Amino acid sequence: MSLRSICRAFLGCVLALCVTGCKDAPGMSRPGSETPRPDQVLNFATLYGQNCAGCHGDHGTNGAAISLANPVYLGVAGIANSQRVTASGVKGTMMPGFAKSAGGMLTDRQIAALAQGMIAAWGRPAELSGQTLPPYASSSPGVAAEGQKDFATFCARCHGSDGTGVSTQKMRMGSLVEPSYLSLVSDQGLRSFIVAGHPDQGMPDWRSDLTGSAARAMTDREITDIVAWLAAHRTTTPGQHYQKHP
Repeated sequence: MSLRSICRAFLGCVLALCVTGCKDAPGMSRPGSETPRPDQVLNFATLYGQNCAGCHGDHGTNGAAISLANPVYLGVAGIANSQRVTASGVKGTMMPGFAKSAGGMLTDRQIAALAQGMIAAWGRPAELSGQTLPPYASSSPGVAAEGQKDFATFCARCHGSDGTGVSTQKMRMGSLVEPSYLSLVSDQGLRSFIVAGHPDQGMPDWRSDLTGSAARAMTDREITDIVAWLAAHRTTTPGQHYQKHP
């Protein structure tokens, strides 16, 4: 066989390998199996795990921020508020805006997928059917003096009459009026905790502990006034202590 024939045969084998074998070669992706671009991901579990789990918990609970796997919170907030907060964040808190329009990395479709996914995964509207829910946000400012009275009625059993907490053998609750804490949570955040409760920690929702001293649900006005009283404890220099001079 001539050298030319040998070269042709060799090149033919190489070409055959390229056509039939490269599709299964390591590092080569098959048609239709390409990894989607980050802005094309619409899977709720993926989006939540990458953007929300760090603060709200792997499964929407036991995180540093409010539990999202709380049907009461989702029922009161609804999809519109869930989508807006996810997109724009909460000014003055650790909650950033995730939408590209707010400096984040997510598209409008991804924001919608997150909000819809939370309600689909964790919302249980049947449990709240027939009940009059408090509005997500207050439409008027609260009265701190009235809020102090309402706090004593609905919250003091667990948080102390002055909001500084309770520590017993059966219960240990931190202060709600500590300026450092209040600097990290918005008024709306305080309201959301009061309305939706904190199931991870055994805190009841706005319907309160109906076996307690109040034995009834809070009204919108009482919730608003309690928020005003708590917010009145904020300071301009939280966490900083200055020596008092004589």
